[in-house]
Amino acid sequence: MPCTLPAPGPSHRQSERAVSSEHLPGQPPVNTGAIVLRAELNCTVSVLGRMDETCEMKYKVVDSPLGKLEISGCERGLHGIKLHGGKTPDTGPAEAAAPAEQLGGSGAVLEPLLQCAAWLDAYFREPAVLEGLPVPALHHPIFQKESFTRQVLWKLLTLVKFGETVSYQQLAALAGNPRAARAVGGAMRSNPIPILIPCHRVVCSSGAMGNYSGGVGVKEWLLAHEGRPAGKAARGGGSRATGSWRGALGSTASSQPAGRD
Repeated sequence: MPCTLPAPGPSHRQSERAVSSEHLPGQPPVNTGAIVLRAELNCTVSVLGRMDETCEMKYKVVDSPLGKLEISGCERGLHGIKLHGGKTPDTGPAEAAAPAEQLGGSGAVLEPLLQCAAWLDAYFREPAVLEGLPVPALHHPIFQKESFTRQVLWKLLTLVKFGETVSYQQLAALAGNPRAARAVGGAMRSNPIPILIPCHRVVCSSGAMGNYSGGVGVKEWLLAHEGRPAGKAARGGGSRATGSWRGALGSTASSQPAGRD
């Protein structure tokens, strides 16, 4: 399912309402029973959405094979996923995919956080169902204004699928500027929502891993979890079918639907 980002400008709130309704009808109920929800904090934080807005943020800490992940968001959408500790699992991806025991979590949980928790649970335990799950609306400030970084992250999210890889140069071409491979590296460092926006799938043309905010060991584990052996050179985007993004090479931001990024 495509992920819809609210467009800036006067139609911002209308777009958000459209996003919420778009993710709900016909979707399977969100089930967070298999992912550990440990803590919830409520506070009001000044987060730029529009110049006259603040977001009331909520946080959830969930357990994963990579250690604790903190997810944050407001009622309008997801703001971030943070990897705490940069843990590299002792077990391989297959062993780490066993269901986690739910330890609890109190209070109302915002829908974007529920959707994110369910998506992460499926990613680690049952990747085959990911295509049927809603991707939460995104409301981090980086998605509220036009920029090359926003364009790169959007292309990465929508075109480079589970089990695929893409080089920095290829991703730059997807975002409309084949000469901007270095800028793509900067966009990867700015990615506020790792794993869901899969910056771990961006590798060097030589096949080298490249850098990763969570550590190279974590990047290697994620790629192994997705079925791509570490050190295998990217050839047209990875070990699985790559038509999803190869056919989009040469497209630019002008090809995006109105109200979407």
